[in-house]
Amino acid sequence: MVSRRALVVEGPEVGAVNGNWALVGARCVDVTDLNPAPTPEEVFRYFQTLPLPQLTTAVQPPGGTVLVGLPTIFYTDAPTEQVFTVDIRGFAVVITAVAQSFTWHTGAGDAVVTSDGPGAPYPDETVTFDYTSGSYSTYLTVTWGGTFTVDGSAPVDVAGTTTTDGPAVQLTAVEAHAVLTNPYD
Repeated sequence: MVSRRALVVEGPEVGAVNGNWALVGARCVDVTDLNPAPTPEEVFRYFQTLPLPQLTTAVQPPGGTVLVGLPTIFYTDAPTEQVFTVDIRGFAVVITAVAQSFTWHTGAGDAVVTSDGPGAPYPDETVTFDYTSGSYSTYLTVTWGGTFTVDGSAPVDVAGTTTTDGPAVQLTAVEAHAVLTNPYD
């Protein structure tokens, strides 16, 4: 194996000024402008890719059979707020996703019921629908909005919303018939 080394003997000395450069002095430079904090629009792009939960629909009466003429109650008891920490270009960004609106697809044609909250079970029900006889597939679409902080800053609104669809729940609406009985039989 042959090793070749060259010794450069011509040129300026180490540390010497070469050309028209002049030493002005040393100073600190603020590099913030070179890497600005993430904007709401940039955070929104990350927000759209977060693994937001698909909220499940709870129905009363339970069991998949509901009664014609009796309001069917919808609600979800799944968490409606999620917190995520992401790294965006070296910044620690904490995104708080909050369910802002709920759209309950009843499965009865285009009929939907919307609410600002997750509904509630009986006796505090806030989301109901009256079915006619038949079979239905219902599910919940949640619109998520949120805020974010960058390296512990004050919260800022994310620049948009995104939606998730929950799993379908199958319902059968039946009619109840009154039957008179003699309590003395």
